[in-house]
Amino acid sequence: MSSYILAIDQGTTSSRAIVFDDNFNAIASDQIEFTQHFPNSGWVEHDSDEIWLSVLTTCQEAIRKAKIDVTQIAGIGITNQRETTVIWDKKTGEPIHKAIVWQDRRTSKFCAELKEQGAEASVIEKTGLLLDPYFSGTKVKWLLDNVKGARARANKGELLFGTIDTFLLWKLTGGKSHKTDATNASRTLMYNIHTNQWDDELLELLDVPRNILPTVEDCAADFGMTTKALFGTSIPILGIAGDQHAATMGQACFKPGMLKSTYGTGCFAMLNTGSEAIKSKNRMLTTIAYRLNGQTTYALEGSIFIAGAAVQWLRDGLKIIDDAAQTGAMAQSADKNQELILVPAFAGLGAPYWEPDVRGAIFGLTRNSGANEFSRAALEAVCFQTRDLTEAMYSDWQHSGSNITLRVDGGMVASDWTMQFLSNILNANIDRPTILETTALGAAWLAGMRAGVWPDQEGFAKQWKLQKKFTPNMDEELRERRYKNWKSAVNSAISFKNT
Repeated sequence: MSSYILAIDQGTTSSRAIVFDDNFNAIASDQIEFTQHFPNSGWVEHDSDEIWLSVLTTCQEAIRKAKIDVTQIAGIGITNQRETTVIWDKKTGEPIHKAIVWQDRRTSKFCAELKEQGAEASVIEKTGLLLDPYFSGTKVKWLLDNVKGARARANKGELLFGTIDTFLLWKLTGGKSHKTDATNASRTLMYNIHTNQWDDELLELLDVPRNILPTVEDCAADFGMTTKALFGTSIPILGIAGDQHAATMGQACFKPGMLKSTYGTGCFAMLNTGSEAIKSKNRMLTTIAYRLNGQTTYALEGSIFIAGAAVQWLRDGLKIIDDAAQTGAMAQSADKNQELILVPAFAGLGAPYWEPDVRGAIFGLTRNSGANEFSRAALEAVCFQTRDLTEAMYSDWQHSGSNITLRVDGGMVASDWTMQFLSNILNANIDRPTILETTALGAAWLAGMRAGVWPDQEGFAKQWKLQKKFTPNMDEELRERRYKNWKSAVNSAISFKNT
């Protein structure tokens, strides 16, 4: 009997479920977008129950489309938007508030206060993270302090905290499993990535009670069994990893020095540094890439908050495109004599700037600037930001970046125009794999390996296949002039914030 794996890919704007066969092929999938809530400027929320319903529906529909018997599913792997924070009632499962999304900036002031108190050095040392609203810990404190009665209930042991993976696991198992994996834990500001434990000093700093925290497991582990009522039989949940970590594994970046970048709502580049947790001198994040069989592999990560979201802005905000797929052709048709530069700091600037209060700006507008030029600027901004990340990471890694090969995935990489510009501005080879759903594939691999139906790291790496390689063809002087202008635009946006 064939063994299938069900991957749950719970993202920032949609939930997907994909059924993979034992040859790593996606044979069926389903996807549902859900509501984005913006209650105040810089605030972003999701309805946790809406997310749960979207996940359950997509799973059931993907299984139906696959036309397989549910008993043939050997396991479930979960990958998720990281840092998004949920607190719910331990008995009823009812969230006490909407989930606070990773993009949310409401805790900027608290982060600034902690920095003024001199707390950031210790936080960086233990977590590899900066004191930024991006991460979960300050969101947890906000919920406990601002939802009526929440802190008292938490202290009584009536509430549970989790990132989205933990909330989904709790729902899938009917409240029997309150767990997470090391990658998601490493993004909370509360987890010591060197001891692989929740850290009492960090919990005290953030005023978070330990009893609401989940148990932390390896990425491939026995997380629990789904309740029979959901799919007609119980299925083991055998893999969990945050989306960027899952993509790193899905891209088979198992060797130190391998680099991947995922282009979704945001853009996230991750450089495998092996067993060494390298402390960044360039405001990169030091994070757990994955933890397997009790062995921790570390990475340097750079996070761009706005990538595909800039294209969504063209569609939903400016309404100058109907579909994201149009942007490549529009960029190709843009006036070559115009050089619009978009700094898409709609939710602040991520690495290496970490300026949460900067807002977006556009430079170089002329009377003839139109939809084509805006489209090109949005796509180019993603590439400029990627260069910011790769230069910083390879500086920390202390290896030459001149021979970089970047493995890419995510929705934006389907655009040949974007990938060619990325290759040009990085002066690097860009490898696009045959399977673009590498985040879901990574989650599926964890579950399949744990179930014994998929190969180990070495065997899985051998199946990675190249779909297209992009090589740089831009004049060096032009490349450096364009990048210099990008840096000038970013500095101008930062300066405007400070006026």
